[in-house]
Amino acid sequence: MPPAFIYFDLGNVVFFFDRERAFRQMAETSGVDASRVRDVVMDGGLQQSLERGAIGWEEFHAEFSSRTGTQSDPGVLARAASDMFDLNAGMLPVVAACKRAGIPLGILSNTCAPHWDFLASGRYAIVPDTFREIVLSHEAGMAKPDREIYALAAARAGVEPARIFFCDDLPEHVAAARAAGWDAELFTTAPMLADQLERRGLPLGL
Repeated sequence: MPPAFIYFDLGNVVFFFDRERAFRQMAETSGVDASRVRDVVMDGGLQQSLERGAIGWEEFHAEFSSRTGTQSDPGVLARAASDMFDLNAGMLPVVAACKRAGIPLGILSNTCAPHWDFLASGRYAIVPDTFREIVLSHEAGMAKPDREIYALAAARAGVEPARIFFCDDLPEHVAAARAAGWDAELFTTAPMLADQLERRGLPLGL
């Protein structure tokens, strides 16, 4: 039986991303070394707090500025932190074929407001209107692999968990989806994803 709803992860599935590029750009904007940016943002837990919705961008910016001893425009720094994405063009025919087959689609992503705003601001036609449901960690106040976010996404999909197909580039997120009763696969390439869906009885014609 083909899936009744499909959720895609955002980063490294629909879009590729390069955190090191973001760190370099944030370094150029703030005047501090990129390795220090990485330490403060990642090792210091700021990115995780931002993605879980525990802090907003203004608080992130204030804390980042305090820890690095720098001054920067919060909007310019947000752009520097967010301009790190490239569309995975190989996903476009897969998404289009799923839409032709009448399967509703969704996004389930650990992300933050500046990153989502950058992607959904009109520079990419695929988001947000292609997807019926968009479940983002910073809005939900929870993140993969928390079981609660899968329950929320399943409720939003409105189908039985077993009828949800999900792909993600991180094994722990796939394992958590399977534990929630979903049909989930590790994302590697768009052609492999198309093959996985066709083997589940979804005729994509690719």
